[in-house]
Amino acid sequence: MGKKKKEERSKSKKKKTKDQAGKIYARILSVLDEQAGKGITLKQIIKRLSLKKKEDIKKAGYFLDDLVEEGRIRLLANGSYISGSSAGSGSRARGRSGEEVQGVVDHVNSRFAYVRIGEDQPDVYVKTQDLASAVDGDTVKIGIFPTRHGEHPEGKVLEIVKRNRNRFVGKIEVSKNFAFVVADARKIHTDFFVYPEHINNAKSGDKVIVEVTSWAEDDRKPEAKVVEVLGKAGENEAEIHSIMAEFDLPFRFPEQVQRESEGIEEGITDEEVKKRKDFRNITTFTIDPIDAKDFDDALSFRRLDNGRYEIGVHIADVTHYVKPNTALETEAYDRATSVYLVDRTIPMLPERLSNELCSLRPNEDKLTFAAVFEMDDRGKIHNEWFGRTIIHSDRRFTYEDAQEVIETGKGDYAEELKILNDLAKRLRKERFQKGAVNFETTEVKFKLDEKGKPLAVIPKIRKDAHKLIEEFMLLANKQVATFAYNYRKGKEKNTFVYRTHDLPDAERVKDFAMFARQFGHNMQVDEGSISKSLNNLMEEIEGKPEQNVLEQLAIRTMAKAKYTTEPKGHFGLAFPHYSHFTSPIRRYPDMMVHRLLQMYLDDAKPANKEEFEERSIHSSEREKRAADAERASIKYKQVEYMTYAEKKIYEGLISGVTEWGIYVEIIETKCEGMIRMSDMTDDFYEYDEKKYRIIGRRTRKVYTLGDKITVKVKRTDIDKRLIDLVLIQEKSAAPKSEMSAKDVDEDDRYNDEKFD
Repeated sequence: MGKKKKEERSKSKKKKTKDQAGKIYARILSVLDEQAGKGITLKQIIKRLSLKKKEDIKKAGYFLDDLVEEGRIRLLANGSYISGSSAGSGSRARGRSGEEVQGVVDHVNSRFAYVRIGEDQPDVYVKTQDLASAVDGDTVKIGIFPTRHGEHPEGKVLEIVKRNRNRFVGKIEVSKNFAFVVADARKIHTDFFVYPEHINNAKSGDKVIVEVTSWAEDDRKPEAKVVEVLGKAGENEAEIHSIMAEFDLPFRFPEQVQRESEGIEEGITDEEVKKRKDFRNITTFTIDPIDAKDFDDALSFRRLDNGRYEIGVHIADVTHYVKPNTALETEAYDRATSVYLVDRTIPMLPERLSNELCSLRPNEDKLTFAAVFEMDDRGKIHNEWFGRTIIHSDRRFTYEDAQEVIETGKGDYAEELKILNDLAKRLRKERFQKGAVNFETTEVKFKLDEKGKPLAVIPKIRKDAHKLIEEFMLLANKQVATFAYNYRKGKEKNTFVYRTHDLPDAERVKDFAMFARQFGHNMQVDEGSISKSLNNLMEEIEGKPEQNVLEQLAIRTMAKAKYTTEPKGHFGLAFPHYSHFTSPIRRYPDMMVHRLLQMYLDDAKPANKEEFEERSIHSSEREKRAADAERASIKYKQVEYMTYAEKKIYEGLISGVTEWGIYVEIIETKCEGMIRMSDMTDDFYEYDEKKYRIIGRRTRKVYTLGDKITVKVKRTDIDKRLIDLVLIQEKSAAPKSEMSAKDVDEDDRYNDEKFD
């Protein structure tokens, strides 16, 4: 036993020594980075680090030599040292030393933030202590230092121009004389101090909304008051309400909006029917998710005497009910989109409209706006018509119902569904032949119990029924946009709301191609070949271990789709003109498109472009907010689900590499967690910024994006929606990458977005 104890003591001592050495190494870099371009001597470094032991002082000298050799720092002629990031030559565009610029804070972690100063400008690196109480999302004025942090200029906040928000969500901890609220949002790295008289009866562990009363500077905390108690942390209602409050989502409709919606008459007058094409005697049906309550699109189908088909895409005529200059219109514009959280929908319109008047329910007469196409069996359009219609849906299909009919050839409207499916496949094939990008990313949904507890994570599977509806919606959106683009009243150019998607940045495509090459996949990067090459790559990787990682990274490489009055085209879909016409129950841009389309059908003059551009920008911003909230709710349920599996061993793929750790997506559950650098105790790992990987200093072991590893859950944090993982065995053989996602930080600065 004595020998065993000695061995254990020896191992413990070695580990402690190694950990201490790693801390010294990291602290040296930190001290040099803090010098803002000034040299510092070994003696000053020793003093700053409070090193007393001879062996620690000796190690500091060795580490400095290593850092100089690696190019991380420079040894000056006077014998002092300077950070390599401080020695960069020159600056880019607005990154000139001494210049003052304005931008928005992106507080990526507790140690530093980036300030975004423009699309074509590099973000400015700002240490947290130099933020002057600014928090994520604030608009600030900054001064540029002569130093640089890697590729980024470095600066300091001089003035807070505009606060992004003054209400925050978090968990309160109450003591005798005060309370603190720790914010849920991962990019808010300060606590909020609350005096006893402002606690509002909250108890320790409650989720609350606080409003800032004083933005204290220096080392003091901002002061706040509790304005609403949401419930006990960890409970489903409290957590979902926290997400809603965090993203400033509405909890309810204002009373005036509800009154207006309830006051709308349900009946359809003969006078209204006379204004429309009557499709009530033509076969019509809807295909939607099994849990859908608002049906905003339907397909009509009939054979024509000439052997062709007449196919109508009928969309709920929301603008018939929602008029300009009403409370309903104002609220719809403000919300701009419905938001789909894991256990509920936050609708754009009140239920009276979304689930009743406008919903294309079966066996009811409904008012619609339609795009009707005369097509042959090759999918070629011979004639098209746009206008208002009235329909009577014969059948409500779920995707599962329709898929069964398609696969078996039996059931209601089997012939119609077969023909529509064949045409959809032709339309889809034609899209890809013309350069559309084929991304089939895996989405997940949850099986929840009555209290909202996740019982299972279920991947969403897209089959022919989903793709059938998708193709005809894409067709209607494209043709409506093309009609509007070609419309002219005199010499004036039309105003329309388009959904556009720019070409991807050439440098990011090259980086992605370089990474894919490490897996043995070659990709053409010249502008005319990108989409075709991407599609070939997606086919090659289907079913392979690297599929999900490459798909996710490819999406991050793409530009973001947005709403605008500029007809720039849609790269991802390979359409010269594209709009959103097919979902006005849940998207405000579709309402704008309906109104503009009717104007041009009535031969009106083009609308005011500035007004619609402003509304388009607002809609794009609201869309991003909705996507962020939806991701947060999914992440919450993923973290909650993983709390019940902390002892289980999982296989995962490295999905991101940063200087503080590596992100891993668990293959079985699609949940993502992090292995923190501090938990990788077999070596001291360094972040290779240029090649986006981490390397062990002693073992030279490399971990990079796409590597397959085995992990176990160490800790879950529902408040922050974080999963900490630990590596439990050697990684398997995997291709070595020369790059990774563009510094995917703790809150994923690059959003995954759908192209349409």
